[in-house]
Amino acid sequence: MYTLPELPYDLAALEPHYSAKVLELHHDKHHATYVKGLNETLEKLDAVRTSGDYSSIVGLQRTLAFNLSGHVLHSIFWKNLSPEGGGEPSGELGDAIERDFGSFERFKAHLTQATTTVQGSGWGALAYDGYGERLYIEQVYDHQGNVGQSGTPLLVLDAWEHAYYLQYLNVRPDYVNAMWNIINWDDVAKRYLDAKS
Repeated sequence: MYTLPELPYDLAALEPHYSAKVLELHHDKHHATYVKGLNETLEKLDAVRTSGDYSSIVGLQRTLAFNLSGHVLHSIFWKNLSPEGGGEPSGELGDAIERDFGSFERFKAHLTQATTTVQGSGWGALAYDGYGERLYIEQVYDHQGNVGQSGTPLLVLDAWEHAYYLQYLNVRPDYVNAMWNIINWDDVAKRYLDAKS
């Protein structure tokens, strides 16, 4: 059974960049729905295996991918944010961003554009490709990426309307720009080092 993770900070801790009310709805309602859907889908898949009737497998696999990816991305998102966040990364992560994007400013502009222009609902993500041993940025549609299977997400920015609409209305760029003030670079750097090892 999957469970909804606790937030690593108080609901109001990310204000004014992210309101307590939006955070509460986003975590307690939306993320919880993915966890519930994930657990229900796993039960249905178990019933399919028990019965031997695999006629519903295609739809169940799609539902599993949607809910599992939604749960994983949100779990990363909460830890990618911090009341003490913002600024720029240093150390190995900072060096890798310089190497793979040319500068932090170019990286920030690229991820900002990827997040603000994802069609419909989705995410902007910084990921690490273990095969090529490099960082890259992807647009994630709904909860699945439009890239090869080699990536490990390090930093994810939620671009679904539930993540920002009540606070930033339809101005997704204002929301994305505000998120840069609360990025937890320590968490992103740890994910980078873990992915490399």
